[in-house]
Amino acid sequence: MLKVLNIAHGELLMLGGYASVWAFGALGMDPFVSFVIVIPSLFLFGLALDRTVYRHIVRLAGEDKIKSSLLVSFGLALVIQSLAIWLFSADERTIQVSYASRSLSLWGVSLPYTRLASFLISLIVALALHRLLHHTDFGKAILATAQDWEAAELVGIDIQRVYKITFALGAALAGAAGTLVSVTYGVSPGVGIIWTLKALIVVVLAGTGSILGAFPAGLLLGLMEALGGAWIGPSYRELIGLAVFLLVLVVRPQGLFGGRN
Repeated sequence: MLKVLNIAHGELLMLGGYASVWAFGALGMDPFVSFVIVIPSLFLFGLALDRTVYRHIVRLAGEDKIKSSLLVSFGLALVIQSLAIWLFSADERTIQVSYASRSLSLWGVSLPYTRLASFLISLIVALALHRLLHHTDFGKAILATAQDWEAAELVGIDIQRVYKITFALGAALAGAAGTLVSVTYGVSPGVGIIWTLKALIVVVLAGTGSILGAFPAGLLLGLMEALGGAWIGPSYRELIGLAVFLLVLVVRPQGLFGGRN
């Protein structure tokens, strides 16, 4: 929304996953309950990053903002990866809950409870974020700042507050996503770049700033990767998303849901 390209977003997801793994192992906390720890922790971490790193970038214009945020976040990603290796080692960690093997059979299709819960939580979060942006004063302040921060400041919007809360909220949502990833896939220090690429593909498919469009775009990407993995082999499933990414950039650069927020 604020046109900052945060390459380290996947590393925030990774930290959220590790936080859930720690809560499960040390406290015996169910991963879907560990949101009460993960989301506030990543929110505070996002605030710290904004105040120390990103606050100097958001006021830049156009290409300078993109280039600076790209370089700074790339360096930050390397730092977080190294910190994760030091703290947790390079081994992949997963959360094996007691109901991981249970599933719901619907019209002959088996839906694991963990993935079904992840789907429902993602849908609720997407709808809540859309409502925040379009039906609250703070959400409208975010949209106004994203459109023209100078004009927003002239009409009395505290854009510094908007920037820091928006970035912290993004970090908190990344942490929540990390919890879902730790249950269904697993986390390791190097997993961040994989999910950052998926996020960028979803953004392009949906169209920049399209909150509701990101949800069906994510489902579409997952479906294409699953079908591609079944047809041409699991080792090539990531290439399917990249191919669609390039195709959409060429044919419809505004995204499949461009203009819809």
